[in-house]
Amino acid sequence: MSSIKKVVLAYSGGLDTSAIVPWLKENYGCEVVAFVADVGQGAEELEGVEEKAIASGASECYVVDLKDEMVSEYIYPTLKTGSIYEGTYLLGTSMARPIIAKAQVEIARKVGADALSHGCTGKGNDQVRFESCFAALAPELKVIAPWREWDLTSRESLLDYLADRDIPCSASATKIYSRDANAWHISHEGGELEDPWCQPSEQVWTWTNSPEQAPNESELVTLNVVEGEVVSVNGEQLKPYDCLVKLNGIASPHGIGRVDIVENRLVGMKSRGCYETPGGTVMMAALQAIDELVLDKSSRKWKEVLGGEFSHLLYDGRWFTPLKDSILAGAEALSTLATGEVVLKLYKGQVTAIQKKSPNSLYSEDFATFGADDVYDQSHAEGFIRLFSLSSRISAMTKK
Repeated sequence: MSSIKKVVLAYSGGLDTSAIVPWLKENYGCEVVAFVADVGQGAEELEGVEEKAIASGASECYVVDLKDEMVSEYIYPTLKTGSIYEGTYLLGTSMARPIIAKAQVEIARKVGADALSHGCTGKGNDQVRFESCFAALAPELKVIAPWREWDLTSRESLLDYLADRDIPCSASATKIYSRDANAWHISHEGGELEDPWCQPSEQVWTWTNSPEQAPNESELVTLNVVEGEVVSVNGEQLKPYDCLVKLNGIASPHGIGRVDIVENRLVGMKSRGCYETPGGTVMMAALQAIDELVLDKSSRKWKEVLGGEFSHLLYDGRWFTPLKDSILAGAEALSTLATGEVVLKLYKGQVTAIQKKSPNSLYSEDFATFGADDVYDQSHAEGFIRLFSLSSRISAMTKK
């Protein structure tokens, strides 16, 4: 007899979690409470989700709005680090997991649950991300991962399982892609994407135009940044979530933010994913443009180190750790200078910062000009170069 009495399941309304609800009840004899995180995946994804959860056998369903908190407390701090995983991926799935896990733990404590459950597979990163957060926040709660326990091995078997129990599900056996969306991005896996030699078809992409379909005229967008945070779009001051939503709408028609990569999963295998991050790509370009103006060479180099480390920390699901606090503190310190205005040009899949200014800019036309100046004595460079290259000169002399 299972000692588990009540489980809070991270529920999406999709095929996997619809099957997990009755499976938990049958195999653990427990009550199942469904928890749905609204992280900006869209109203259509959430429509009727509470009814679906109850129809699947859940005793109740909590839908928690996390959109504002996710952008202001998770996405914006991550942007300050400049994190890009393996040089390309803007970490959209990774940034959503810690806030979802935290809210799930909070619901579990509210309803007096003694276990948590999720629908992550045993092959992916998300199982590690969720369970690492659970361990940091609620180590006393048991974790149930059905994909590591049950004998349901395919989409067809899940559909049959639900049909045998007369549980309604809108999914079908013909679904090609696995998708995950939030306010920051949408990811696509499966189908033809499992072959890295196969070019993604246009049915893969759902948010953005292809560059070929994008308008033939460029569009300019102006962002104001205060201490590393985007605070306005085209002169309109907005809260972080609304800035992101507005930029998604502006950038998507221009095909901004499409990425097709083969990445290293934490569990050891490589996987191929296509990501669309339109507004986030524009934000990142704006922040990089400000950094170009305000950070000296050593500070930019250090920020590259911080961003690289943080990209792996976030991808690996280690948000609730002292290391996260340490890196964010460093990025926050560098961001105190990152205030300014950037004009970006959006054109057929490309975003380019074409104008930038900052009250903290270190750029001086007086020093940088190729024309005549009276502030820089070029003869001073000779002594600098002799000292800078001294070790090389000594090395060459010892080899004679």
